[in-house]
Amino acid sequence: METCATPTLRRFIVLEGLDGAGTTTQLRRLDEALGQTGIAHWATYEPTSLPTGRFVRQVLKGEVDARPETLARLYSADRHEHLYGPGGILERLGRGETVISDRYLFSSLAYQGLTCGPALPRLLNADFPLPELLLYFDLDVELSMARVERRGERDIFEHRAFQERVRKAYEEVLAEYARSPLTIVRIDASQSVDEVWAQVAAAVGQALGASLSA
Repeated sequence: METCATPTLRRFIVLEGLDGAGTTTQLRRLDEALGQTGIAHWATYEPTSLPTGRFVRQVLKGEVDARPETLARLYSADRHEHLYGPGGILERLGRGETVISDRYLFSSLAYQGLTCGPALPRLLNADFPLPELLLYFDLDVELSMARVERRGERDIFEHRAFQERVRKAYEEVLAEYARSPLTIVRIDASQSVDEVWAQVAAAVGQALGASLSA
């Protein structure tokens, strides 16, 4: 899917992984650390808090029935607004901010690639620019599901058999982007929150030329 013509956005950093991998926890910590360091930034996530993203979340919670192909298109629409809408990723980057996002197009390629086949997600996401840095939170499915179960509420994808498939799908997606200008860093998400943070801080600090602590 990725081509040499696909642009890479400097200072755009994405966190990806299975449900329960800890990306949301580390996004919050990264948000705090960047603030303490004085780096202008925006911490965001997908699905977004925009109307498009809220509708996606309704589908994920099982509140609205939608075909897998419809959900793939909804994700793409939400991502388009996230990137190009007022106050979105491109606008923030354009004024010199660093943008960190919990999930991006890689989630669609992994999750929707399984539910409706790879062709449609590839088509819908082909023109979106790549981040400068992708942090992939690698975690065994048994541990990820244990964390999800402690959390209580689940969405339609948070089941062991499906997450096993998602993990394999992520590996295929990462392999596809291995030769792209995108930098991919694997994070051992099985460790403690502080140990995971040390890995995140090192990777992001290197990308930004800054020392991060929190």
